[in-house]
Amino acid sequence: MKKFMALLMAVCMTVALAACGSGSSSSGDGGSGAASGGSTTDIAFVTDVGNIDDQSFNQYTWAGVQEFCDAQGLKANYYKPSEDSDAARVEQMDNAIKDGAKVVVMAGYLFAPALEEAQAKYPDTAFLAIDISTGDLANPGQNAALITYKEEQVGYLAGYAAVTDGYKKLGFLGGMAVPAVIRYGYGFVQGAEQAAKDKGLTDVSMKYWYSGSFSANDDIKAKMDSWYSEGTEVVFACGGSICQSCLAAAQANGGKMIGVDVDQSYLDPEVVITSAMKALSHSVVVALEDAQANGWKFSDKYAGKETKLGAAEEGVSLSMETSKFKTFTQEDYDKLFQGFVDGTLTCDDSYDDNVKPAVSTITVEYLQ
Repeated sequence: MKKFMALLMAVCMTVALAACGSGSSSSGDGGSGAASGGSTTDIAFVTDVGNIDDQSFNQYTWAGVQEFCDAQGLKANYYKPSEDSDAARVEQMDNAIKDGAKVVVMAGYLFAPALEEAQAKYPDTAFLAIDISTGDLANPGQNAALITYKEEQVGYLAGYAAVTDGYKKLGFLGGMAVPAVIRYGYGFVQGAEQAAKDKGLTDVSMKYWYSGSFSANDDIKAKMDSWYSEGTEVVFACGGSICQSCLAAAQANGGKMIGVDVDQSYLDPEVVITSAMKALSHSVVVALEDAQANGWKFSDKYAGKETKLGAAEEGVSLSMETSKFKTFTQEDYDKLFQGFVDGTLTCDDSYDDNVKPAVSTITVEYLQ
């Protein structure tokens, strides 16, 4: 896992960027070979409203597309919608397929309506959707593969590590109460609860709040300022750019933060003590290899279904190499991680916000 994460970070550091005109396709050079069959694109990535250097879903998903194409001598192109709308997303899928794309890759639940339209419109094209679940797209076609992650596992690892490392006043800041965010949070609660039990602690507490937004704003910053000033030591921030609001509050108050989705130590390596990561690039490469091996159609492993990736599939992990833990060791982490791999450690994967995790050792304050 350590070697894999090091490779992942190296790939993402070398992502080649290119200017992207509104409503048009654009290719990163990235060492990709010529497209096959006279087409200009073999594998397409349709971005969300962000850019491919966003240090998040766009960049890491695009890095996976590039890694695969570089290895296979294929041409990778990315396509950026002109606006945040379903129509604009479908338009760029149209452009990618006109350019010859065998597989169209996308990331994020906002793509669900566009994917529903495109999978029916282009039955001979494969669509790979990262972080889109059957809760977002109820009926994926046989030409669509949905990949999601077991956020509860890596949330558990983050909670367990924080308490083991000596943090007793925790916070969970979520964006919107969507399944992925809820699973992160509930895993965090369960991990903190178990660590407190294992250490014989009875004074661990957690504030838990969904901000209702995935965008940084002054209200979230003010809320986090109050948490840190009242004694919260570390906050697990889950939800797009709200991490920026949390980070600013942590920096102003001498607090710490746990990042999400990717290694966010780049934000501030002294403030971000670890990150709960999804192996976005690796997931893309493996799924594209499956499609290529089956004549650019997904095998039964992926076709028409949601595939959930956890520790056993190298789908989630903590960023131990850039962590700032003092007493939680690599050995501690490896033991926990292996528990999820072999099934001796389990975590409730519920995302029903009305059914909170049962706790008896820590105190959790759910805030409105």
